[in-house]
Amino acid sequence: MTILSKSKIIAFRQCPKRLWLEIHQPDLKEVSESSEAAFQIGYEVGDVTRKIYDPKGLGSLLDIKFEGVDGAIARTTELLATTRTPIFEAGFEAAGGRAFADVLLPDDKNVRHQEKSGWRMVEVKASTSIKDYQRDDVAVQSYIARASGIPLTSVSLAHVDNTWVYPGGGDYAGLLRENDLTGEAFARGSEVAEWISQAQAVASLPKEPEIETGPQCSTPFEYSFCNYCFRDQVSPEYPLSNLPNFRKYDLCEEMGIEDLRFVPDHLLTPKQRLVRDHTITGEAYFDAVGTKAALAPYGFPARFLDFETTMLPVPIWAGTRPYQQIPFQFSLHTLNESGDLEDTAFLDLSGQDPTYGFSKALVENCGTEGPIFVYNAGFEKRIIREMASRHPEFTEALEALLPRIVDLLPIAKNHFYHPSMKKSWGIKAVLPAVCPDLNYGDLEGVQDGNAAMAV
Repeated sequence: MTILSKSKIIAFRQCPKRLWLEIHQPDLKEVSESSEAAFQIGYEVGDVTRKIYDPKGLGSLLDIKFEGVDGAIARTTELLATTRTPIFEAGFEAAGGRAFADVLLPDDKNVRHQEKSGWRMVEVKASTSIKDYQRDDVAVQSYIARASGIPLTSVSLAHVDNTWVYPGGGDYAGLLRENDLTGEAFARGSEVAEWISQAQAVASLPKEPEIETGPQCSTPFEYSFCNYCFRDQVSPEYPLSNLPNFRKYDLCEEMGIEDLRFVPDHLLTPKQRLVRDHTITGEAYFDAVGTKAALAPYGFPARFLDFETTMLPVPIWAGTRPYQQIPFQFSLHTLNESGDLEDTAFLDLSGQDPTYGFSKALVENCGTEGPIFVYNAGFEKRIIREMASRHPEFTEALEALLPRIVDLLPIAKNHFYHPSMKKSWGIKAVLPAVCPDLNYGDLEGVQDGNAAMAV
């Protein structure tokens, strides 16, 4: 019988073909940068979890890399029999499955078997709410643990509370919010047993199961075998997915239409017709007159502003929240009526809270008059408001910037389109369309905002 890890069982739940490939063709797996970033976030939350559940440092942390799977499971059995302190990454194996618990806590108050001492299990997730697939995760975890003989009194799922404010001083009590899933998880034992049985049958197949690509390729997880599974699929030259906000896929399917060139006008909005027509011709649409009229009300000096932020799952600066967007950089270009351009920038990589210096530099360099152009103004406005609240001495000056902000996104959306944008008016699609010699893809290490956050 094949012993399947919890991650393999969850992979089967997403797609049986994924399970088979992970076992028999692991070399085809491709892990994206976003997945790597998610792993890193999980590690950070895992580190602080031990401080929360074992503040005195009395517990045991099992190291699978050091002890190996079998060693970690054997060590878990020993600890369960000899200790009443927290155990982290405890391993257990039974009923065809293998799992490692984030947290096992001694629970003598709710022991159901008088001859044994009970344990409370907590699974910790870096998300800010419970996801349906996490309920499956907890059900699998508790089933294998109980089947291995661990007397579980309860099982909970803890996730990051993004409304909690870090008080500083290394005090992370309150970062995680627990949700008791005991009744639900325990009641799904037979369901989990069936999953394991079905997964083992798939794992033993001599060749990969034939499963069509579909929503399971991206839900609930990013699919690591997409390039392999989509290798033989030929997309239309002009796919319907290149139409912005298109909702008539079912009608097009009934009509046998897969190419946007053949979509009837009555199914399209004016914007979708414009995108279709210029996609077919390969020519850019540019309403110069409309653009000039949209910009006419704004004078000089004209400032062009852009922020970069980072989101830490575990806050390190007092007064900040998990996943709060913390600004650490801005670039500001000032254009005078004569055509002179002045560049100003702020960047704080000191490791200290960057928001004070950011706010001070922003106020000092934005002046008191003239438009401040941004792209997608909601982001910059929200950050400015948060900084105004965080640093009262700059409140008045920061709030005075808000009415001067002009959003270039709707101007671009109303007056420009290039086929290379493929229905997106995001700045990273518009920039190379307007200026082919400028492309975020040419930047080393920071090709997008997520990469900047990671760096």
